[in-house]
Amino acid sequence: MTRKYEVVYIFDSALEEEQINGSLERFHELLKSAERPEPVSNVNHWGKRTLAYPIRGKETGYYVIVELETEPTLLVEFERALKLDAGVLRYLVVVNEGEAPRPVGAGRDDDDDSDGGSHE
Repeated sequence: MTRKYEVVYIFDSALEEEQINGSLERFHELLKSAERPEPVSNVNHWGKRTLAYPIRGKETGYYVIVELETEPTLLVEFERALKLDAGVLRYLVVVNEGEAPRPVGAGRDDDDDSDGGSHE
């Protein structure tokens, strides 16, 4: 059974976008299965950003956020490939469980207190 995931990649900012796209294609090939021949549903290039702290002596990184759906068993080889790629400074894989539930009463229109808040 497939699960939805989000992956955040931080690539070395010295890489060209073509190189990054080539790496992404290689990584995503590892996630293909008979049930899900095209695992990637969304790719969002955030581009170069300043890092909160240096990683491997780098002050900036190229961020890419990817939404995908794949078999959990395929993640082992996928993460191994990410660890071995020198162009990947950091990555994070999380399960995408959908939209977070909203707290009770959050965002309701009938809670409007524009009349000064007095309800007697």
